[in-house]
Amino acid sequence: MAKTKNVRQTALEILDAIEKNQSYSNLLLNNAIEKNQLPSKDIGLLTELIYGTLQRKMTLDFYLKPFVKNSKKTERWVMNLLRLTLYQMVYLDRIPDRAAIHEAVEIAKKQGHKGIAGMVNGVMRSIQREGLPSMDTISDPLDRLSIETSHPIWLVKRWDKQFGFEKTKEMCEQNLIAPMQTARVNLTRISRDECLETLKEEGFEVEKSPVIPEAIRVLKGNIASSRAFKWGMLTIQDESSMLVAYALGVTENEHILDACAAPGGKSTHLAEKMDNTGEVVSLDLHLHKVKLIRDNAQRLGLGNIRAITMDSRTAGERFEKEMFDRILLDAPCSGLGVMRRKPDIKYVKQEKDLTQLSSIQKDLLGTMAPLVKKGGYLVYSTCTVDEVENQNVVESFLAEHPDFEGDSSFKERMPEAVQPLINGFDLQILPQHIGSDGFYIACLRKKV
Repeated sequence: MAKTKNVRQTALEILDAIEKNQSYSNLLLNNAIEKNQLPSKDIGLLTELIYGTLQRKMTLDFYLKPFVKNSKKTERWVMNLLRLTLYQMVYLDRIPDRAAIHEAVEIAKKQGHKGIAGMVNGVMRSIQREGLPSMDTISDPLDRLSIETSHPIWLVKRWDKQFGFEKTKEMCEQNLIAPMQTARVNLTRISRDECLETLKEEGFEVEKSPVIPEAIRVLKGNIASSRAFKWGMLTIQDESSMLVAYALGVTENEHILDACAAPGGKSTHLAEKMDNTGEVVSLDLHLHKVKLIRDNAQRLGLGNIRAITMDSRTAGERFEKEMFDRILLDAPCSGLGVMRRKPDIKYVKQEKDLTQLSSIQKDLLGTMAPLVKKGGYLVYSTCTVDEVENQNVVESFLAEHPDFEGDSSFKERMPEAVQPLINGFDLQILPQHIGSDGFYIACLRKKV
């Protein structure tokens, strides 16, 4: 029993830290796993408890509201303990309610006092007796969708305006599903079939991606711990993110710039697609992130990547004009497309952030434009799903840079599975399209 108690106590501490410090869930979770040396069976439960409770936070609060007399005055850790316990009762079949409640009461005693333990016990027993309040009491469909899927109402209204109700509903529901681990096979070292065999021999359950020719999907196991990963046969990367290298359409011996490159997934993909020829210049602002790019390149056996620590906005001072055949700008963005991986984004981001980011994105595109050769390509990408950071940024860039045009021929370079989603020279992937991250890609060409 001590082990599971430790898992729930750890989960509570992480949930509390996320809320208190607005820290990223994935970073805190990884630190906790290392620090507490949890056995692998507990890592699965801890991950589920943290991500599940975060993903469903607004729904859990709706359910708790009639039973918690004054939630605003209730201490933060107590609210998190109530959410954590209710999440187990509502969403986890394999944990009996009595065990979840018993553990919660024990934690409350240890971390608070008898009064808090009694309150936690009382709330949970009342919910058991009376059942959960019904969502049918929420008459407005957007309000109900917001509470049902735990997405802030400003976001639901925004998406409803941009994509319509059905697509918004699908996207919100998809965001509650844990992402599948996917990886890209390093074709300079091994074929996809051989890599699959190697992983299966190690005991992993893996299959070919139906979307990306060099990708695999992991059904069971974490392949970051595999020998195949250590030997540089693959890179863990989302399938949407792999599409960028196709959009850029690199060929051997070209000179490529990846302007915001860390941790190096796209840089290494481009380097592999050039079969270790030419050069990919990878920029990032932070030294520790540049080290990640170098480490990845070394692990994969790629000698054609040069990683440099610098602010991409100053690239014009460092590089000559028209120096690169192709440039990738995977711009800093709100990350609204990766909520399945970072559920805390939903509650931290605000509407004004999108506008602030769009001005940075426009600046970066403007800096990159002179560095592209005539006839060369500039690909703009983000892991978000909002037109203010995507289509509007690109339209504004094209209006200010008549020497560039949208390149609709990029459709022919893209994998067949996503071709129907391409609209002229850009592509907006929603999480429900191929079960991957929400992602935007636009391909621009400098006129000759």
